[in-house]
Amino acid sequence: MTLSEKRNQIIAELEPLADHHERFQYIIDRAKNAPGLPSELKLDQFLIEGCTSNLWLIPSLENGVCRFRCDADSLITKGIAYLVCEFYDGASPSEVANTDADFLAEVGVTQHLSPNRRNGLTNLVGKIRAFGRLALSR
Repeated sequence: MTLSEKRNQIIAELEPLADHHERFQYIIDRAKNAPGLPSELKLDQFLIEGCTSNLWLIPSLENGVCRFRCDADSLITKGIAYLVCEFYDGASPSEVANTDADFLAEVGVTQHLSPNRRNGLTNLVGKIRAFGRLALSR
């Protein structure tokens, strides 16, 4: 599935939810079912700066596609990060490097985040896209 198709799928899942409270509940419910990271991978080198809670990102390149795993110590942060990682996971380095996660604003998620969470999300997307650029250069 292309990132454009994934974007449309995520928007289709979130748009019908009546307000931001329902959207955040959906995101929190996803976080509860999302796989976490083992404690030995929750290292400072994988920590995303700028968020109120701890957020870890583990990027990798496998068989020519980017893979992303994440975890956080807050359910809302974990849910949003998981949604973003799921969006980019399995995409080519070129797609990752050249595609923004603007769908979150389109469905009204980013507008209701605290400034620190919004900053953490921006840094997460930045790290993911930077990994795509790095993978392209190799």
